[in-house]
Amino acid sequence: MRSIQIYDTTLRDGTQGEGFSLSLQDKLQIAQRLDEIGVNYIEGGYPLSNAKDVEFFQRMQDIELKHAKVCAFGMTRRRGMTAAEDPGMVALVNSGAPACTVVGKTWDFHVTDVLRVSLEENLAMIRDSVAFLVASGREVIYDAEHFFDGWKGNPEYAAKTIQAAAEAGATLVVLCDTNGGSMPEEIAELTKAVQATLQPYGVSVGIHCHNDCDLAVANSLAAVDAGAVQVQGTINGVGERCGNADLISVIANLGVKKQGYEVLGGQPLEHLTELSRYVYETANQHRRDNQPFVGQSAFAHKGGMHVHAVARATASYEHLNPEIVGNARRVLVSELSGRSNIIALTTKHNIQENRELMDAILARVVELENEGYQFEAAEASFDLLVQKCANRFTPHFHRVKYHVEVSAGADRNLLTEATVKLGVADEIRHEVAEGDGPVNALDAALRKALNGTFPSLNEMHLVDYKVRVVNSEAGTAARIRVIIESADKHDVWGTIGVSENIIEASWLALIDAIEYKLHKDEILANVPGPAPVVTT
Repeated sequence: MRSIQIYDTTLRDGTQGEGFSLSLQDKLQIAQRLDEIGVNYIEGGYPLSNAKDVEFFQRMQDIELKHAKVCAFGMTRRRGMTAAEDPGMVALVNSGAPACTVVGKTWDFHVTDVLRVSLEENLAMIRDSVAFLVASGREVIYDAEHFFDGWKGNPEYAAKTIQAAAEAGATLVVLCDTNGGSMPEEIAELTKAVQATLQPYGVSVGIHCHNDCDLAVANSLAAVDAGAVQVQGTINGVGERCGNADLISVIANLGVKKQGYEVLGGQPLEHLTELSRYVYETANQHRRDNQPFVGQSAFAHKGGMHVHAVARATASYEHLNPEIVGNARRVLVSELSGRSNIIALTTKHNIQENRELMDAILARVVELENEGYQFEAAEASFDLLVQKCANRFTPHFHRVKYHVEVSAGADRNLLTEATVKLGVADEIRHEVAEGDGPVNALDAALRKALNGTFPSLNEMHLVDYKVRVVNSEAGTAARIRVIIESADKHDVWGTIGVSENIIEASWLALIDAIEYKLHKDEILANVPGPAPVVTT
């Protein structure tokens, strides 16, 4: 088994991505999560660039890591001064990080036209910078920027740059596909060539790929197969332009799919999904549902034929058990579904032998989807639909009417008030409440009317609220789809409502959310269902 080092640069290279930003506390917390999962190196930032990165390295000295080394990032010394005089070099040493990554120019074009120094001076800058950090007691990783473009343009000079780093004491030379334009076969060929070049120095090779051709993960795996011992990348592939190699996929492929490799010290990979979602949430980013291995849709099955096959043999449409990476199988229901989808989603109701009921449920799903409903993110509403089709559903309350009023004064302050009139058991309840908008006001009025009878609603709260236009061609008369995500201390569930009126759509989703909560609690408590409600 070859052990492959995982080098995470989410906290530095990842933050160069558009829309991805982390506070100091975010970086500290993510660093600890990365360490817990078994990452080998955590690149914390560039201590010369901003005060936040300086404080990050200071704070990390008080945090005991079990697996990872903290790594500070910087560039080779500036021309015309010694490494000891260079502020960037001094900042790397002062960071206290046990390892330093230095990036230097490999491409002669960049040296002469961008950096604007002589080729010999660039070699001296690389050599001096690495030697200075090694003398300070740091482990030095050398990142060869634009390596693949540089080698293809002038292989002799590119070889001299990495040899300079190796001679000065770098423990690893990392080949950077900075423009993200290389192909896997090129990566493999040049990785082997570099190994031969560095063999006399006893220095190993790593890989750092960008995703501009959507090949960063494939290129990273090609380099490993060719002998690379370290993969640099980011969680979820965040980074500049099209991003970096997604370490989630790299780790899963090396640890599960490919043979002969060990990652994260051989630890189980069941926390990958949790880590991926934690980084999304911390950075306030939307998850990528179709992200391989850890996405919500990675093991989701919608087509009836697929679900039928998965029910018999999961390997027919799944390349691995989702639990290995901490994910879960999901069966979706839609107009594309067959009876197999309904059976898979209604197992807890013990109605799978009732073919007539299965057909009725499927027909109702198709009918509602034609009206704009989608049950993929509203499994609670689907669960209630099944109970209704099976004549097992008794509502806990009945709507008599509701009224919502929004008023605005000259100062543009809005006042929203909702009135609800409900039938609950043998009485009519009439309540009014204010809120921050019509949905919040309706929710507040509903709770006032129901909390006395159903106190468990106090632990239920709204997690998310989404609105989507169903038929945009109808303009302002279009149907609106509202999906509400609710939670209590045990579960999270989604409900849906569709109407030409956004308040009515919201009401329908709210009612389903409350009904699902109450039915769920009765099942857990093993108590009888509700008494008939007043319907006048």
